[in-house]
Amino acid sequence: MSVHDAPLLQVEGLQVRFPVRTERRKAWVHAVEDVSFSLAHGETLGLVGESGSGKSTIGNALLGLVPPTAGRILLDGHDVTSARGPSLRELRRRVTMVFQDPLASLDPRRTIEDSVREPLEIHRLSPGRERGRRVADLLDLVGLPRRFADHYPHELSGGQRQRVCIARALAGDPEIVVLDEATASLDVSVQAQIMNLLQDLQRDLGLSYLFISHDLAAVEHMSHRVQVMYLGRLMESAGREEIYAAPGHPYTQALLSAIPADDPVVERGRRRILLRGDVPSPVSPPSGCVFRTRCPLAIDVCAERVPEPVGLGAGHVAACVRAGERVPAGT
Repeated sequence: MSVHDAPLLQVEGLQVRFPVRTERRKAWVHAVEDVSFSLAHGETLGLVGESGSGKSTIGNALLGLVPPTAGRILLDGHDVTSARGPSLRELRRRVTMVFQDPLASLDPRRTIEDSVREPLEIHRLSPGRERGRRVADLLDLVGLPRRFADHYPHELSGGQRQRVCIARALAGDPEIVVLDEATASLDVSVQAQIMNLLQDLQRDLGLSYLFISHDLAAVEHMSHRVQVMYLGRLMESAGREEIYAAPGHPYTQALLSAIPADDPVVERGRRRILLRGDVPSPVSPPSGCVFRTRCPLAIDVCAERVPEPVGLGAGHVAACVRAGERVPAGT
């Protein structure tokens, strides 16, 4: 597939904070802090990190489901950060989402045809008489028999339901699909089928994906570029081959060390990087580098300032004062 130079999506300095009330004062959850990235036509950008790192919040912000506190979101060069009314409706036609749990994503009282037809009605696409044919074509596109149109979600398997969710996401001919843990709730064999389907659709329709996942093996299979997040901030960004072959940030190294090897002999000889302690509260993140409280390479300066991205090669950057140094295994 070809990836054009001009970015389709640009996110600049995105910040998302949520107000909370503590016993003594009003505070803020620092969900996303100063995150910037771009997404090209036909590209898949993998976004990885532990639960609570801000991945899903970024996806929700792209669709206007949560308001950014600061920063800009540009789609084809147009600022859609504060889209409202018809502009927001058009944004949600061009950028759609597939969620983690397909059963929770579908209305149990509506047939599959009703669920897939809904975006066509909302966006006033296809004349009324042709919408049934469009639904049948979408089911064909995702590999489901047309007879499933009259079924209800509980009558389908998990993988079939996720195919329905993908068909619904494609109904408005979007340019970007946010895949928020879209394979996490499926069996391993079904995960592979869904990922292959998504790659086929990307090739045939020219789609761009934001692939949000904590499954590093799935991200490696799907993505052209990978960005690693921790506690709302970007830790590292690089092409897929570079980041898996030579991770430059201590956090990325720890994540990759947890991927089991295919060869049992190799797996028995591997030593993981074990991070100490728990993820700090996003209400009161650490000063300086947010990863420093668990980082095996942390030094005094890490507490004093937020680290600037350090270049490690073409398109490869890590936000760490000791970027590129290797963390000893078993640390």
